[in-house]
Amino acid sequence: MVQVDPQDEAVELCRDLIRFESVNDGTGRGKGEREAAEYVAGKLAEVGLEPQVFESATNRTSVVTRVEGQDRGRPGLLIHGHLDVVPAEPKEWTYDPFAGEVADGALWGRGAVDMLDMDAMTLSVVRDRMRTGRKPPRDLVLAFVADEEAGGVFGAQWLVEHQPALFEGCTEAISEVGGFSLSVNDDLRLYLIETAQKGMAWMRLTASGTAGHGSMINHDNAVTRLCEAVARLGGHEFPVHVTATVRAFLDEVGDAFGFELDPGDMPATVAKLGPLARIVGATLRNTANPTMLDAGYKHNVIPGRASAMVDGRFLPGFEDDWEREIDAVLGPDLVREYTHYDIALETEFEGALVDAMAGALKAEDAGARAVPYMLSGGTDAKSFSRLGMRCFGFSPLRLPPDLDFAGMFHGVDERVPLESLKFGVRVLDRFLDAC
Repeated sequence: MVQVDPQDEAVELCRDLIRFESVNDGTGRGKGEREAAEYVAGKLAEVGLEPQVFESATNRTSVVTRVEGQDRGRPGLLIHGHLDVVPAEPKEWTYDPFAGEVADGALWGRGAVDMLDMDAMTLSVVRDRMRTGRKPPRDLVLAFVADEEAGGVFGAQWLVEHQPALFEGCTEAISEVGGFSLSVNDDLRLYLIETAQKGMAWMRLTASGTAGHGSMINHDNAVTRLCEAVARLGGHEFPVHVTATVRAFLDEVGDAFGFELDPGDMPATVAKLGPLARIVGATLRNTANPTMLDAGYKHNVIPGRASAMVDGRFLPGFEDDWEREIDAVLGPDLVREYTHYDIALETEFEGALVDAMAGALKAEDAGARAVPYMLSGGTDAKSFSRLGMRCFGFSPLRLPPDLDFAGMFHGVDERVPLESLKFGVRVLDRFLDAC
């Protein structure tokens, strides 16, 4: 059998996945995930696994397979990743976002960190273990899913609702946006393990008024009413709520960097984290950001309706507070409806799986310290948690200290350092031996 280095293979697999251009803009007009899913299924079948392919809607395709473990009596572990990516405008990028270019020690492309890198690492590690006959200690279920970037309705959510038996016995899960490093100094790096994430409340706000000619005086203008409400919401500052996960994270960060937490000014504490402050800062409070406006159909016609889209996120345990505050800010003159709604998550940073993560990181980086953190966004963990699983973000990457990792997510010039990708393969392989 030809010897294949799983670290090098992960790079090639990730390049291939980037080139499928499985863009999900939320409208369903793209070509979907089918080509990428068929590629993944082929790679799994090539090493003797039996992948199942599911198409929840035209070209919205997911792949699931089970890897037999040494002790089939133990609960299983789910490793899940999404195959869709957000759009990218090529003219804004240094390299074509769908060419999978390798340059300056990194692999460039849309999805390189969100989250085709973890998909590739998982594939390469499992393929290597199958080729060499190394069974994991317990069953693994691998799920490569559609539609995460639009809320998972055609991917993880569909699988949980229509094919729950695929995940029978799984009590824990790992996926994206965790396990990456935050450099403290040459001898210490914090690796952020995601143990919590905010809930999602995407809304449409609608204002009604009296339609009429644009040249007339109109004190019942739907556009004006909507814009006033949107401006209030966009300028509103929600109060700080420090959850157990965020408190534990900030305690660890304060200890590592040698600064005192200021309970009276937590945003100032978070600001000391540099680029990571954008991710962590949003976990101190509920948020609601207006993102889209829609009104009118002709320059000289005052419309009778105007609407706005809002991306709302609430902290675990503060859902009711968020809703009350939103209604108070908006007032009674707007209709508010949810276009997508999903739960917040939080689990404890303890147990054998957490020990396995920390041990695998430490084995590959003597300066590693695993710490819990909350993700300001959301992942498919929300869907899989409904099957009773404890869900973690663990996609291990040792990052250069100067890389703006938070800026890679949905940003221009998204890229993953090659050495970070290879590090993740080694850590993931060790983790599977210990999990």
